[in-house]
Parts: sequence; structure tokens; C-alpha cells
Amino acid sequence: MKLNIKKLGFAIGITGALLYLGCIVIMLTVGHEGSVKFFNSLLHGLDVSTIMRMDIPLWEAGLGIIQTFILGWLVGACIASLYNWQIKK
Repeated sequence: MKLNIKKLGFAIGITGALLYLGCIVIMLTVGHEGSVKFFNSLLHGLDVSTIMRMDIPLWEAGLGIIQTFILGWLVGACIASLYNWQIKK
């Protein structure tokens, strides 16, 4: 059974964009200290306090969502293509 390249790309792209939006919601709701604690625990103790930036303009966040979707779509399409290529006919 072959994977649909466009559908898998879209699914992974949307998933990445939703995760990006989740990060935005976390940063807006818990502030700098809460965001640092959350991402430090998520990243297995990596200290993000020195690189965490809270003053992200709206246009930059929008561009980030679009870029994340595009990269996710490309990753999904690549996975589906490689999977389909490996299937024996």
C-alpha cells in the first residue's frame, strides 16, 4: 500500500504549524519564566533562558508558522516518497 505524498506532507506540515502555535500560546500565557521552565524541561535540561526572546513581532510569528508548514510538508513528502520507493511491486 502506497502513501499519498501530498496528504502525508500536508499532515506533517499542519502538525508542525499546530506545534508552533502551541509554543506561541505557551509563551503568551505563562510569560518568560514559565516559558523557560517549560522548554528547559522539554529539552532535557538544556538552558534556554539566555536565548528565549519574548518580543516576537506578529509578522515574524506568521512567517515562522509558514516556514514550519513548508518544512513539515517537505519532510512528509520525502518520507512518503522514500517509503513508496522501497515498496516491492
